[in-house]
Amino acid sequence: MTAELDNPFWSALNTRHRHLAIGGDGWARYPAECAPFLGVADAQVDLSAALAPGEQVFLLGVLPPVPAGWQLTAFRPLAQMVCEQPVVVIDGPSTLPLATEADRSDVLALTAMVYPHYFRSRTMELGRYFGIRRDGQLAAMIGERLGTDHAQEMSAICTHPDHLGQGYARRLTAWLGNDARARGLLPFLHVSYENPRAKSLYHQLGYRVRVDIPFWSLARPG
Repeated sequence: MTAELDNPFWSALNTRHRHLAIGGDGWARYPAECAPFLGVADAQVDLSAALAPGEQVFLLGVLPPVPAGWQLTAFRPLAQMVCEQPVVVIDGPSTLPLATEADRSDVLALTAMVYPHYFRSRTMELGRYFGIRRDGQLAAMIGERLGTDHAQEMSAICTHPDHLGQGYARRLTAWLGNDARARGLLPFLHVSYENPRAKSLYHQLGYRVRVDIPFWSLARPG
């Protein structure tokens, strides 16, 4: 479990998302339309064939040597948080699966507005997504992204600006985390320290910081 979460992209691409993985010797990545994530087996992997000219990806936890001329940007480490105990789910509107083409359109519109950096046209193929609707509008959502045989990431936790302050994110995060634990999986998530409001919410829900995990972007010149 520790090794899996220390290298989450690689772990997911070699277990839950093996069927999606594009890879080479010691590296694997998602199709660009699914997620801009690259995982590596260890810090000695040759990345020269991993990116096409002009491509950018993100790495989490493990960084191998950067090919000459490629651009590496180091971000502040993310808080990787885990929740080991059941959480009380507050009362609220029904939690609905987001599985239809109309749902997908609404998810892409919401994530483009409030969660724009990592969500792609096929991201919903990585796991299940759920939401709360109010008067037909997708008010809040959550999904399953990275995952292994032992752990499940909570991701794309976001609320439409018109529906903030209603507790929807709290309700969805508690509900889906409990669902993961019921299936024998450890819920985990990643949150930026630049988003203290979200980090505080997860702490209130019983998540603890397991580790500050290094985070980079890597671009190959065009």
